[in-house]
Amino acid sequence: MRCLSSLLLLSLAFAACANPKPNDGRAYVLIDGKWEPLVESGEPDLSPQNLPTLQDFAAISRAHQVALQLPRLDYSAAEIGHVVDDILDTATTRLDTIAAQDPATVTFADSFAAIDETLFPVVQILNQLWLMKESRVEDDIRLACNAEVQKMDSWFVDLGYREDLYRLADGFRTAYEAGKRGELTGEDLKLYQDAMRDYRRAGFDLDAATRAEVADMQKKLSELANNFDTNITNAAVALSFTTDQLEGVPESFLESSRQDDGTHQVRVTVTPDYMAVMSSARREEVRRETNRARYSVAMESNGPLLNEIVQLRDRIAKKLGYANWADYKIEPKMAGTGQAAIDFCEDLMKGLQPKFDAEVAVLTKLKRQETGNQTAQIHWWDFRYYQNMMMKRDFGVDTEAMRVYFQLDRVLDGMFEIYQHIFAVRFTEMEPPYKWNGDLRCFLVSDAETAEPLGIFYLDMFPRPGKYNHFAQFDVISGRTEPDGRRRAPVAALVCNFTPGVAGEPALMSHSEVETIFHEFGHAMHAILSTTKYNSFAGGSVPRDFVEAPSQMFEAWAWDAEVLQRFAVDYRDPSKKLPPELIKKMEAAQKATIGLAERRQMGLALADLRMHMGDVSDAGQVCNDANSEALFAIPEGTNFAAYWGHLTGYDAGYYGYAWADSIAADLATVFENAPDRFLDQGIGLRLRREIYQRGGSRDVREGVRAFLGRDPSNEAFLRFLGIE
Repeated sequence: MRCLSSLLLLSLAFAACANPKPNDGRAYVLIDGKWEPLVESGEPDLSPQNLPTLQDFAAISRAHQVALQLPRLDYSAAEIGHVVDDILDTATTRLDTIAAQDPATVTFADSFAAIDETLFPVVQILNQLWLMKESRVEDDIRLACNAEVQKMDSWFVDLGYREDLYRLADGFRTAYEAGKRGELTGEDLKLYQDAMRDYRRAGFDLDAATRAEVADMQKKLSELANNFDTNITNAAVALSFTTDQLEGVPESFLESSRQDDGTHQVRVTVTPDYMAVMSSARREEVRRETNRARYSVAMESNGPLLNEIVQLRDRIAKKLGYANWADYKIEPKMAGTGQAAIDFCEDLMKGLQPKFDAEVAVLTKLKRQETGNQTAQIHWWDFRYYQNMMMKRDFGVDTEAMRVYFQLDRVLDGMFEIYQHIFAVRFTEMEPPYKWNGDLRCFLVSDAETAEPLGIFYLDMFPRPGKYNHFAQFDVISGRTEPDGRRRAPVAALVCNFTPGVAGEPALMSHSEVETIFHEFGHAMHAILSTTKYNSFAGGSVPRDFVEAPSQMFEAWAWDAEVLQRFAVDYRDPSKKLPPELIKKMEAAQKATIGLAERRQMGLALADLRMHMGDVSDAGQVCNDANSEALFAIPEGTNFAAYWGHLTGYDAGYYGYAWADSIAADLATVFENAPDRFLDQGIGLRLRREIYQRGGSRDVREGVRAFLGRDPSNEAFLRFLGIE
């Protein structure tokens, strides 16, 4: 809520006396001396047939000085290139004007701040192209978006190596360090410091010829990475099995996957399909074939491409004076160096060894009992199946049977209620001006006390051809303070792949998917609750080894009995809530398999780090070896890394999930010890204020300490893992 001056308050009071507020039961706000309804057409009818639109919130947006907009996402393939060219041409012209200033006299406002302002529309169209590239159903649209993303990536590389802009920045630095410019504080200081750090990391302390060479390599790297991502998105691999072969797989999956000839299609590139087989199919040969198919996706195209990417990254890092790509990427993060990240992962993996061995022994015994083979061993394609069996046998937890308690719509409603309460916000469903998919939903987020619009989020819930095939939050519009003083309301999109309902039944979720939606929605709230001055610091613009912490913390909500009791009911008989004793069994089962789960994360983290420590000729083999060391042998002749999308966004950064897990467990203790535990609004508002609103506008360590009220500790994380 913005603070109003006493003079403005006085003028508003005079206007109110001269123009009495209407008394018709509707909510009004005084704008320019005139009372206007907060919702322009009255209180909206929120039935699906008559949802409010963006225009209905225009008055309340003006009252709170909020720029509330939704972007165009309905471009044709022919339009996209022209739109991007116009935006880049405008930005380039403005940057040329900025760069033409005298470095000896330039101010912060006319240099660093002006560049951030100029780049805002460029970043937004790039965000929107990424969303369209991963969600539009039309092949020509996705191809056009992909081409423009590559063009924009190249433009950004050129931007980072503009000598004229660097001279301007360095001129300001010289004057600033000599005390000839006013002192910078807060976000201004951080914007300046981060920009100068990035110039150093780009090689501006090197000679011009080396910088030009690095710039060319960076462009090539962007092109290769984009091709790698596109191959993953476009991959569509399916296997066909008979009903007998899929013995043990849930009936709901058999029904949804049945083809006209009576066989069943298992889309191994759609995660819920893959997991249904790996956790439930009784026949080992079916699990093995499905696992092999999944770990061979995009192998021929992306295997060589990944080797080229990894080797090019290493050359770039060495040109810039770093020992390897891991050191280069991790330098601005919390870990600081590649070796520090490796040490963290290897120490954690070693600490998990006793628990991991004990868990594998239990699974091995189960396999030997089921197969009658007393020398049987657990393979990569076995562990989820026998984990599922153990959960049923030892803890009475049937993950498939539990789906009846997690109807998708009811989980969403319950989750929304919890987030709204914790953060003191309100969600109002609205009709977007354009839907790229018929099931798309859209919500306005507003402050519960003031009704100030804070942002908008989309929900795209179900799989379809050509769509991003996992679960992710996409920034669509970043929040910031506009030049006219208004706050730009962020827009985010959750792109998910939950299994839709079949034969008149509602869509149901597994408990792990409940965890996933709580996690991803945490990312969306991180984007929307951001109140930073600069777009560069909005939402999740924080170190990559911290960005997951605020959202991973919310996975704990999916394990809390009081939280689950609010929405986990049997959809066939809503009077039947998820039994408290089953929740306790779920927690016990989770602890019984946490060693396997975390060792798998360490395998992925070490695979990513080791392939970026230099001198790697076969990245796929490095990945397979690290995962085999951490868990079980990867199937021969496969290349898991070829279908691992994190390698072009989280490269040398996957360790950040475990790093952030440690922080998240610590953050969660504040809720656990609060009077209302996971529903404590006071703690939620502190989280909103100290971490979510701040984004990357200050050192995240400060935000963590401010929220905790103490220095951080990894004790909660180690205790959760069962490590003494």
